[in-house]
Amino acid sequence: MALADITLETNRTIARRKLFSLGIPALILVYLSYVAFAFDVAGLAGRARLDNGALLLQDFWSYKIHVTRDNRNSAVTSAVEGMRNATFTRENRPDWIAEDAGTTRIALPRGHAVSFLPDGLVILTTPKARYDIRPTPDGIKTDIPVPPPGFSISDSRFSADLPEGARLTVTRARSEVFRRQFGWELFFFDLSSPFHGKSLPQLIGLAFSGERLDPARPNISAMAHDFWTNSIWHHGDTAWAMFETVLMAFLGTFGAGLISIPLAFMAATNFTPLRVVRQVFRRFFDFLRGVDALIWTIMLSRAFGPGPLTGSLAILLTETGTFGKLFSEALENIDEKPVEGLRSTGAGALARIRWAVIPQVAPVIMSQLLYYFESNTRSATVIGAITGGGIGLLLMQAMQTQKDWEHVAWYIVLIVMMVMLMDWVSGRIRARLIRG
Repeated sequence: MALADITLETNRTIARRKLFSLGIPALILVYLSYVAFAFDVAGLAGRARLDNGALLLQDFWSYKIHVTRDNRNSAVTSAVEGMRNATFTRENRPDWIAEDAGTTRIALPRGHAVSFLPDGLVILTTPKARYDIRPTPDGIKTDIPVPPPGFSISDSRFSADLPEGARLTVTRARSEVFRRQFGWELFFFDLSSPFHGKSLPQLIGLAFSGERLDPARPNISAMAHDFWTNSIWHHGDTAWAMFETVLMAFLGTFGAGLISIPLAFMAATNFTPLRVVRQVFRRFFDFLRGVDALIWTIMLSRAFGPGPLTGSLAILLTETGTFGKLFSEALENIDEKPVEGLRSTGAGALARIRWAVIPQVAPVIMSQLLYYFESNTRSATVIGAITGGGIGLLLMQAMQTQKDWEHVAWYIVLIVMMVMLMDWVSGRIRARLIRG
């Protein structure tokens, strides 16, 4: 080839590479521009409410105690998040709620306070001013001509945002104050437990040397019982839900493995010579894994109803398709020499599979089963939210209430811990399998 032809070909090659190196980033940029326009990214950013996001995060590690007065009968109650089963008695309510001669005073952060007077008047006191709010049969009357920042006043409702997430709301029927408290409310013992409100040193002393608070059982046993049956956090039900989630993943994953192993032989080239048979099984595997587990969950729940078994079947169907493909590929890559050696001795097909094939593919199969078991533990959480089983159901219920976000945080922590544990256990087992 002449020098001129070599030079021309070299220039063409360089030009093509330049076009490729510049064209791909340009196409990506065009696509991202289209995405930004199609999904209205600018509008989404403009509609974002960072204050709502901050409140949501605050709900993860704090809770609200509501102090409510019924303006029709002047009855005052205080409860955690307004829950009936977490209503304080006069003896165990927080010390920042005081009552004297029919007047209830609620101390709030940074020098703020709210007082409920017997005649229905609500007094909001701040370091700079005092505001009187009176509910009447016709609505709300106040002495506030110009509402300060954070105040909202109408003929039927008064509300004020106060420091550190506190809030006052007054309507014709009800006056309510809530104050945020750091932590998770009544996490260890609910209000019905005699151990509620006791400090850690007191609990340790009662557990090992104190007088029995429940004559029927030792204090340490009573503590475990009250913790397990906590009516707010339902620790016993949560533990069972975690077990259901792991059980769904286990049954679905290893059930799919047991079904896929014999079917994989029908899709492997070196075990099924007939192309038609192989294609039928391969397309069958494609169909099963082509339908996502969530879709199988919805269809199976219509047939079998909600429950953990439905979630297990959904995982089983999807993973049967996945394992069928993976296991058939593992079978096609085995070393044929051991198989030929056994064939030369007159061993039958089952003997060759048992002694020459299974020992080669068993570590690969077990490693894949363990990996997908770990992955399906996460998937079972989402599936459980649809089928009504496991920790996913509790997580969905807590999110739907729009108030138990500290419970949401707890369930997320449990899910993460469960996934980490599964990852550690399966990793150790896979490592032993790989080492032989």
